[in-house]
Amino acid sequence: MWNGGPFSGTKIALVCETALIAYLRDQKEGIPFPGMWDLPGGGREGEESPVDCVIREVEEEFGLRIAPERIERLTRYESPSSSGLDTYFCIASVEIEEIERVQFGEEGQRWSLMSITEFIQHEAAVPHLQMRLAELLAEN
Repeated sequence: MWNGGPFSGTKIALVCETALIAYLRDQKEGIPFPGMWDLPGGGREGEESPVDCVIREVEEEFGLRIAPERIERLTRYESPSSSGLDTYFCIASVEIEEIERVQFGEEGQRWSLMSITEFIQHEAAVPHLQMRLAELLAEN
């Protein structure tokens, strides 16, 4: 849960049954994890809470509005560097009707409804998100 302190951003697994929404990051120099499969979410703006941050990011990236009460298992992850800010990760269930309404934004090459297992095992997925998702799902 968020303690009100600073953080850099929030990522989310938007899960529909045994699949999730993933997107292929742009293939650009200077961005983290170019050309890799990623999950929705991103950097904090202003004084947003982790939930507000991820709601805004999902709407910008996929045109979906996720109600705050649908967000589950908000988990804080400490920055691996002493000078970095913590990040958050969470999960929300989405319905197939919502997936059919996705309007993919301007970041990334394409999106996919990918099986959860495929994302966790994919050679070209963001490694720390694979681990976080696997950890949260294992807690069930």
